[in-house]
Amino acid sequence: MKAPPHGHLRLRRWGRSAWALLGILGILVLAGYVLSLLALVVVPLVLALFPATLLAPVARKLRQWRFPKTAAALTVLVGATLVFGLAGAATATLVVSEFPDVAESAGDGVAELEAAIHWVAPEFELRGVRDLVDMVRDQFEGEENGGWASPILSLTTGVFEMLAGTVLMVVILFFYLRNGRELAERISGLLARETSERWMARADTAWRTLGAYFRGQLIVALADAILIGLALVLLGVPLALPLAALVFIGGLFPIIGAVVTGAVAVLVALSDGGLTMGLIVAGVVLTVQQIESQLLAPLILGRAIDLHPLAVILSITAGGVVFGVLGAFLAVPAVAIAKAVWLT
Repeated sequence: MKAPPHGHLRLRRWGRSAWALLGILGILVLAGYVLSLLALVVVPLVLALFPATLLAPVARKLRQWRFPKTAAALTVLVGATLVFGLAGAATATLVVSEFPDVAESAGDGVAELEAAIHWVAPEFELRGVRDLVDMVRDQFEGEENGGWASPILSLTTGVFEMLAGTVLMVVILFFYLRNGRELAERISGLLARETSERWMARADTAWRTLGAYFRGQLIVALADAILIGLALVLLGVPLALPLAALVFIGGLFPIIGAVVTGAVAVLVALSDGGLTMGLIVAGVVLTVQQIESQLLAPLILGRAIDLHPLAVILSITAGGVVFGVLGAFLAVPAVAIAKAVWLT
């Protein structure tokens, strides 16, 4: 029997690869749909991993000091809730309460920037930026305009789901701290022995990568917020404290978050102090971002996020488009973990 031409064999291989790719995409779409239905369970399950990477070493140290597992997990959980919970609540309250003023100042800053540009290009308008700022500002103006100020204070279905998810995340975090390793071993124990050992090795790699990434990103975001916030205070820029809090929150989203929150700080400075102050703050933001990218990130994060900047930007964009803010937050650590596991 005559063998098929080489070109036909190549087309068959391409066809099989295309069908395999379509099958993988279909599985991913189906998995995403199922996860969206189970978001109230899946989201706390995933988010609890981040604080667990910070707190698990403390719980392990307490067990070495003869603390029972339950007592060690509860001690760490209660202490972390008091410290980080209060700090997070204070930061969120500050940002939410002052954000209308920040948005208002940013809108005025856009107008100042347009006025400066008109000297060179009279017909130029920052229409897209202005529309974005106006949209955010309108959302916070009040209930009469359909804003968020009053609904945030009311007990809605969304608020209830958020509270339920938070409680569930705390419960999950407790079990992560108490016997997270045992849970992973039991799940992998359902597989064959060689496969189980291989998956446990990959789980350990993923855990180390996530812990290094989250700890490092928190430190980098805090450094950005302190440096930029201190500069804003020394320069007399209004709303320096909420702007610093915004910079910290933005710092949890590598590259993109720092650019966006830094631009907001520049617009506020432009609104209050004119073009000269705006340029000074822009110089400060760029300097801090250079310190972050050239010194802090390589030194603190190391290989935990050894990704090309383009890969980071595309990951955050894709995660944000598919799953919103949560997807943008999870995209970079997910890609970093996938790369680390793939290379092991």
